Amino acid sequence: MQIWRDVDDVPADLGRTVVSIGNFDGVHLGHAHVLREARATATRLGIDTVVAVTFDPHPMAVLRPDHAPPTLTSIHTRARLLEAAGVDAILVVGFDREIASWSPEEFIDRILVGALHAGAVVVGANFRFGAKAAGEVATLVDAGATRDFETVGVPLDGGPQVWSSTYVRQCLATGDVAGAAEALGRAFTVRGTVVEGDKRGREMGYPTANVPIPPVDAAPADGVYAGWLTRLDTGERFPAAISVGTNPTFDGERDRRVESYVLDRDDLELYGVEVEVAFVDRLRGMVKFEGMEALIETMHDDVRRARQVLA
Repeated sequence: MQIWRDVDDVPADLGRTVVSIGNFDGVHLGHAHVLREARATATRLGIDTVVAVTFDPHPMAVLRPDHAPPTLTSIHTRARLLEAAGVDAILVVGFDREIASWSPEEFIDRILVGALHAGAVVVGANFRFGAKAAGEVATLVDAGATRDFETVGVPLDGGPQVWSSTYVRQCLATGDVAGAAEALGRAFTVRGTVVEGDKRGREMGYPTANVPIPPVDAAPADGVYAGWLTRLDTGERFPAAISVGTNPTFDGERDRRVESYVLDRDDLELYGVEVEVAFVDRLRGMVKFEGMEALIETMHDDVRRARQVLA
């Protein structure tokens, strides 16, 4: 997998490519559907390289910062998922006000034709691009007629609402991690390095691996979930009861975090280890308990239910 962080990084001798364009945040089933068509188009045309063009930051973070959506996947994770979906190379376009001002034709000439030598462009049927989102599939079709590339607009017949990053974020906002997984085609995950916490969980018999949630990243709604914790250094995967939130029983923490109790294990040393936490199902919402005894009793039940879900 090649990752180009700038148009100038694209090799000058790059041959013809099939290009797909989008934010690809989450790389959900709709994205996978479009990318399968991109690979099929490459095979039909005898082109070896499929390139995904994505943007960093999300265009909304530049155009309307107050309305920028939380990020479902980092560029690193996005690249890994795009590769699994059949992409050979990724061009990460650093989105800024200048690029936002490009006309659709300027984007086509600079990126698709000038840098990537597109033999075909494959996008979702509702794709828009260029200043004020003036470009659409028909714009690409017209441009391709004079610039020697074909355009494929892929209908998202499987469900435009479910096949969207917005829908995944809506599911997460209500704690519906099962719904998010259905749209993604896999469990929603959070990655991060385990940091030292307040050790209250250990004192109660439930030591947790704590991963901070950056404010710009998406995460499930506050609550308790069943899921899996994977050590990324060894690949070991463990069943876990997972809490998301700020510990309201103890007057809360300033920042949200993901706290994973690996079922029936109190011997794991995970400080400083990078982990991935996968969410399978929601067990309950976040509750502020009046005392430690009520909290521990509920945690017993959380672990029991997590074990049932993951069995």
